[in-house]
This record gives sequence, structure tokens and C-alpha cells, in this order.
Amino acid sequence: MTTRYLGERIKRNEDPRLLTGQGLYVDDVDLPHMLQAAFLRSPYAHAHIRGLDVSGAKQIKGVVAVITATDLGEYWKPGPLLVSPPPVKDIVFNERTQVPLAKDKVRFAGEPVVMILAEDRYVAEDALAAIQVDYEPLDVVVDMEEALKPGAPLVHDELGSNIAAHVVQTKGDFPSVRKQAEILIKRKFLYEHGIAAAIENRGIVAEWDARSGRLTVWDTTQAPVVIRNGLASMLGLSERQVRVIAPFIGGGFGPKIMMFYQEEVLVPWAAMKLGRPVKWIEDRAENFVATTHERGQVHEAEIALTKEGRILGVQDLFLHDTGAYAPYGLTVPLNSQCTLLGPYDIKNYHSEFTAVFTNKTIVTPYRGAGRQHGVFVIERLLDIAARELRIDRAEIRRRNFIQPHQFPYDNQIIYQDFAPLVYDSGNYEVLLDQALEKIGYRDFIRSEQPRLRLEGRCVGIGLVAYVEGTGIGPYEGAKVQVTSSGRVSVVTGVGTQGQGHFTSFAQVVAEQLGVAVADIDVVTGDTDQFYWGAGTFASRGAVVAGNAVNEAAHEVRGKILRLASQILEAPEEELEITDGVVRVQDVPRLSISLGDLAGKANPTRGAVKPGTEPGLESTRYFGPERGATASGIHAMILEVDRVTLQIKILKYLVVHDCGKVINPLILDGQIHGGVAQGIGNAFYEKLVYDQNGQLLNGTFMDYHLPTSLEVPRIETGHGETLSPLNPMGVKGAGEAGAIPVGPLFAQALEDALSDERFEILEIPLNSNRLWELINKNRMTLTEP
Repeated sequence: MTTRYLGERIKRNEDPRLLTGQGLYVDDVDLPHMLQAAFLRSPYAHAHIRGLDVSGAKQIKGVVAVITATDLGEYWKPGPLLVSPPPVKDIVFNERTQVPLAKDKVRFAGEPVVMILAEDRYVAEDALAAIQVDYEPLDVVVDMEEALKPGAPLVHDELGSNIAAHVVQTKGDFPSVRKQAEILIKRKFLYEHGIAAAIENRGIVAEWDARSGRLTVWDTTQAPVVIRNGLASMLGLSERQVRVIAPFIGGGFGPKIMMFYQEEVLVPWAAMKLGRPVKWIEDRAENFVATTHERGQVHEAEIALTKEGRILGVQDLFLHDTGAYAPYGLTVPLNSQCTLLGPYDIKNYHSEFTAVFTNKTIVTPYRGAGRQHGVFVIERLLDIAARELRIDRAEIRRRNFIQPHQFPYDNQIIYQDFAPLVYDSGNYEVLLDQALEKIGYRDFIRSEQPRLRLEGRCVGIGLVAYVEGTGIGPYEGAKVQVTSSGRVSVVTGVGTQGQGHFTSFAQVVAEQLGVAVADIDVVTGDTDQFYWGAGTFASRGAVVAGNAVNEAAHEVRGKILRLASQILEAPEEELEITDGVVRVQDVPRLSISLGDLAGKANPTRGAVKPGTEPGLESTRYFGPERGATASGIHAMILEVDRVTLQIKILKYLVVHDCGKVINPLILDGQIHGGVAQGIGNAFYEKLVYDQNGQLLNGTFMDYHLPTSLEVPRIETGHGETLSPLNPMGVKGAGEAGAIPVGPLFAQALEDALSDERFEILEIPLNSNRLWELINKNRMTLTEP
């Protein structure tokens, strides 16, 4: 019987290398005669540059070069727009992308102005202090609503306003059903900024070999192929002259899919100009202002319902803070707009967003990429509706779920991949029932919560639902090859940042080729090894690259059986591949190892039949028609200290449906990591700016991340509705843990403090903010 690998909890192939210090990270790259780069960054959020004197820095021993915008010549130009605006009728989109170094004006605190190249980083940093810049400070705009008022300071003067984009999408007729509604609920919601805070900051090393005319770049990027193509174009090289390597990366989470950061453009250019390798490694202070941020949004939303709690329609008008530039287009607000619909049968929807330029760090996707905001809005509206209609929280969701027979379900609006938002499959009630049982929902409400409250304890339960658009195109590819040693090589163009690709891709191949997972070598993130690919983002690795790997392995399997059939003189249907050997099922002694078969597949002498391809290898590409829709339920029980308002999560549950599960162990790890970040985004992490655009909490002393003491043990459950959009039936899961945690916290906190009769309409919270909200509500209730 063929060995089965898919669905097994196999430990990760890559972990021994990482745990023994053998993993290569960008900062491990140490080349002879390498220069170190440092950047002078603007201390002002908005200012004209009236003068720049770098003569003092040039005199410092060990400084090799001082680069300003003027020194870049024709190389100085705005970066590319990574994602064009969607094909939505009457869209407004004002393209503004970042420049390598600020020239006449700075638009956010932390924008780079000068690059220093020196023999070591200490000298480079010291030289920054010798640079004199004459800044003329300008009025600053940091609040989205203020940015749209007449007379507001303009981030980009030539636009005449701070509007980056305006998009309206509708389905049905919300104004009509609004008139028919038996209950209308309208609220204003706030979702504020945060950061990804990856354990490894960004970094880049570049080396130019003039003899071979080759540029090699090591980069902490989630999209090495796209970086390769972009750098080749900018530097006037062919793509074959540029090699980009994305080695092991200590967390990506979205900001490392941003292209092109200023440093990514400048370091390779400097390496070519100076003829010496150049390294730049971001420090944590830089990371807070130079690496792109999570998004801030303000929503004014309204839901129309029947008295039975059936949703008639939803209207959502919201602002999206894009920061000083918008290189990533409208991916984040589009995700918010689309994900608000959730797993619910909403027939009438009006959504309108305005993306706003502010004097803050650029905003691009971060784990969830805007989905959190949409989920927060719809789940909070349903919670408020359930309370006003006296309907159980789980029941109001159940009544509005899309039913299995309704799939594929067309939402009639455009998604971030510019295709119609169509859910391919799902069974939401099954997930809800599993979650209710696992969390002990009914028993908690009926007996456990009343008992604990009699003891003076404030405990609450929360339960929310969500969908996640995953596995979008355009494509990924993979090459699978059986080598003469009997080991199998797998190469793909995606990068990896801890998702377990080295193991999950190996399991896909092992299922097809009957070899042990440990005997499969996976290479990712090296453009010399695989030429094409889009990157690792949007929960697409397993769906798009995984299916490319599967298709290539399937073709190799066919080649193995055909050649073995000739050599063993047995029909293909009577052969089996197991433990690296092809054998006749009923006559096991008639066999040949895959290594020997690979040698015979590449003869060095003799004639072959016309059309014969050498080797046991295949390269295949996979591109989905549209994204696959994952879904799930999060549930939580927490306790609040009545005096300090500190919280403790007593139980946390995720029931998720990502189609066919390749490796449950890796899937659980993905979910756990997402929940940890979701908890931080919900209750601990918030970037605070003052009115001058200065970040006030740009250290881990002031920006609070959850630790292992705050992140609870997380229980998981899995549903399985196979996606019809790919042969493996898989859906993505990379962002599932993070997406719905905000509304879950809000619901559970309101439940725990139900005697306070207050509403949580903002995220993130913390104990201080919770105290402010409660006391503000008490004052309101006591007013005459």
C-alpha cells in the first residue's frame, strides 16, 4: 500500500537547522570588503528641505560615500505602484509612491534623507550626526477626519486635497430595505494603527561582480522574484544578471511584501557604483517608523434587520489612513470592504471608502490586511442587534449564515484580485456547532457564569464568525526532480518566513512519489533556482504554490511509472511506489530504486525515441480562477479584574475550515501565531502619534506586545469543505488566527462587565482605555 503523508502531523524539516543555528539569515551574510549603510531620517513629519550640508560627514575617517537625492541623478524617481486600482466604476485614485531619498520635502517622520556608506556601522551612525539639514517645518495632519476638512495641510500639495482614493461598491438596494427595516442600528467604529513587530527586522545585502556582470542581493522579502524583476528594470540590467535570495526570514507578516522600500532601491545601486558589497540592517528604532504600519480606519456603519434578526442590508462609510504614500494601492481598504460581508447572506450592501493621505508612515498589508476591520464592524453590529432584539449571539449568526446549497455564492462586488467576490464553498453551521460544543457555550451561560459571578468574579464569553479570502493568483510554479541519489528536489519561487513550506511541500510530493518527507529537499526564495513567481502573501502559499508542487509531482509520478513499466516489463497499473522504490505489487522482488531509475532516465549514450524527455523531472505552474474562501469561528472565555481591569484569557478556541489539511501540526502553529498577534492588536498594541506627527511609543518599553504570559493555550478544531477551485481542495490559513480577535475581545469584555451597560466600538483597547470607557459611560448614565 502506498505510504500516506497528507494530513499527517509531521514535524518540520527545517527546524533542526534553525535550532542548531545553521539557518542563514540576511545579517549572517558577511562578504569581504563589505561596506555598512546607515540612513539619516527626517525628525519632522512634514517639512521643506531648504538646505543640506554633508561636508562634515565626508571628512570622518572610515566614511566612503555620502549619498543625497541629488547624487542619484536619473535614478531618483518615485517607486512603482505595486497594485493598480481595481476596475470599479467611477473610482478616484491619486497615485503617489515613495522616493528613494527625500529631496525638497519630507512627508513623515522617519523618511530617509541621506545614506552613509562606511567601513563599519558605528562609523556610519556617527557620521549621521555630522550632517546639517535646514528643515522648514510645515503644519502636520495626522487625523483622517481632520485631513479632509477645508484648509487642512496637504501632504501632496499638487493634489489640492488629501484624498488618495474614493471607491463605492454596492449590491442590491440598501436605501429601499432601510425603509422596510423593523430595527436600524447605526454606530461609529474606530480601528487604530499597529505594527507587525517581526522578530527579525528588515535587511539587505548587495554584491556586484563586474567581471560576470552579476548582481546578487540577499533580502528579507516575501517576493524575491518581483524584487529581482524590479531591480533589473531600475538598474538597467537583464533579469538574468540579477539574483535575489530570500533566505530564512524571522517573520514577514505582510510588511516584507512591500516593494520597493527605499533601502531596497539604494543598497544595490550603491554596491554597483562603489564596486563593493553593501549591507544595511534595520535597527528596532528604525523599524517603528521606516517599516510599513498596520492600518487605521474609521467606519460609520448601519445595519437594517427584521425583528427576527434577519439582515436586510448593511451600509458602511469609512476612511482609511494610507500614510504619506500609497505604493500598495487599495488592497487593504478593499479587503475591509469585502470582508465585512462575512459568512452572512447579505443581499443589500452599500460600501464607500475614502483613502486619506496623512503625515504618518506608509500603510501596507499586515497579517489580515484589512479583513480585521470589516469583521469588527459586522460582528459588532450583530452583537448590538442581538442585545436589542434579545436574541442569543450564536443564534443571530446562525439565522444569517449562507447555506451550503447557496455555493458558489456571488457577493456581486470586486475583491482585491480584481475578480468578483465569489465564495467557492463552506458550511458555517457545522463550524458554529463544533465551537459551541468545544467552548461549552450553553453550560457556561446557564450555570458556570452565574456561579462565578456569585463569587464576585467578572467572567465573559465571546463568539464570532469570519471568512478569509485566500489563495489568490496570479500564479506560482514549482520544479520537482528525482535525483540519482534517490532524493527528491523541489524548487519554487515563493519565499518562506516560517510557514513550514519545507515540510508541507515535501508532504505533497511524498504523497505522489512514495518517498519519506526527510528525503525531499525544498528550496524557496532563490531566483536562480526558480525563475517565476509572485510571492508569499494573502494566505496563498499552500493553495497556489502547493498545487503547482502537486501538479509537478503528479507528472513526475507518471514519468516514473512509464519508465519503470518498460524496465520491469509490467503494466503501469500493477506498479506501486513506496519507500523510494518502484515495485510490482504482486512480485515485490521485481523492483528498482528511484535513484537507479533517475540514472536510466538520463542516458549518456545510445538512441532514444523521438520526443523523449531526459530525467525524472517536471516544472508546472498553477493559477486559480479566483481565491478560495476559508472560514471559521473563534470563541473565548475571559476574566476581568474589577479593580485594575486587567484581563486573563481562561479559554481560547478556533474552529477553522481551510479545506484539505496538509499538515495539522503546521496548521495549528499558523493559527496559534495568528491568535497571538490578534490578541496584541486587540488589547495591547497601539501606535500613538502626537499632533506633530511624532510617534510617542516607538520602543518595546512603550509599545506593548503580548508575551507568553498573556497568550493562552489555544484549542483548535477543523472543518473541511474542499475548494473546487484547485485539485488539492485546499484553502489558506495564514491569517485566520488574527482576523476576528478584535470583535471577540469586545464581545467577551462587554459580557464580563455586563452590569456596566457600555459598548466597545474601538480597537485596540488596554486596561487604561477600558477604564476610561467605563467611567465615561457611568458619567453619561448619571447625567440628568
